[in-house]
Amino acid sequence: MSAISRERLAETFVQVADTLVDDFDLIDFLTVVTQRAAELTGSSASGLLLSDENGHLQFMAASTESARLVELFQVQREEGPCQGCYRGGAAIREPELETATERWPLFAPRAVRAGFHAVHAFPLRHQRTVIGALNLFDVESRVFSDADTHLLQALADVATIGILQERTIRRGELLTEQLQRALNSRITVEQAKGALSQLHAVTPDMAFEMLRAYSRRNHYRLTDVADALLHDQASHPELTVAAH
Repeated sequence: MSAISRERLAETFVQVADTLVDDFDLIDFLTVVTQRAAELTGSSASGLLLSDENGHLQFMAASTESARLVELFQVQREEGPCQGCYRGGAAIREPELETATERWPLFAPRAVRAGFHAVHAFPLRHQRTVIGALNLFDVESRVFSDADTHLLQALADVATIGILQERTIRRGELLTEQLQRALNSRITVEQAKGALSQLHAVTPDMAFEMLRAYSRRNHYRLTDVADALLHDQASHPELTVAAH
């Protein structure tokens, strides 16, 4: 992280904070958080999980498809660094996943098969409230310095504030209800991404970038476009007309 300039670091935090506006799009916001976290650390990938209304972690965003699949495995098996980070409310470091099978007998081998050999998890927290966790994955063994750890926790804290500042929260609605709506939106985006991936014969990562770029270019909410596509593919022909 020492290779990242102070200017780039400041720019990242401004970009995250700038998302807190009236047209706040949570899925896009969390995607930015994972991408910037991986970029600033030089990590291979990053993923983010949020708690639903029942206290179970659910996938929300990832910087790559491989990270998404590993995060989904954590959710399905209820095992891994994000799970422990969320329950304990403290960062978790694992620089050698090959030797972590006693700690995570299911998750560690799955992450290694995906090409990851180190993982660091940071709680999404505000005061005593923990609402999820941010994961950083590396393809080689790695230990973050204390300075890196503090900075990443600060980024996770800013992300948490961004979620809590969503205007439905400001109107007094319950946090769990807001998070559940966000999780439902994530499912909608995943379904639309899958449909575009099949339609254009591209990878899920490419399909998501198509959806996201189109939404930003036209100043639409990502989740609104995804929902429209699932109900009527003709609603956004620029996205759904297959190239010949």
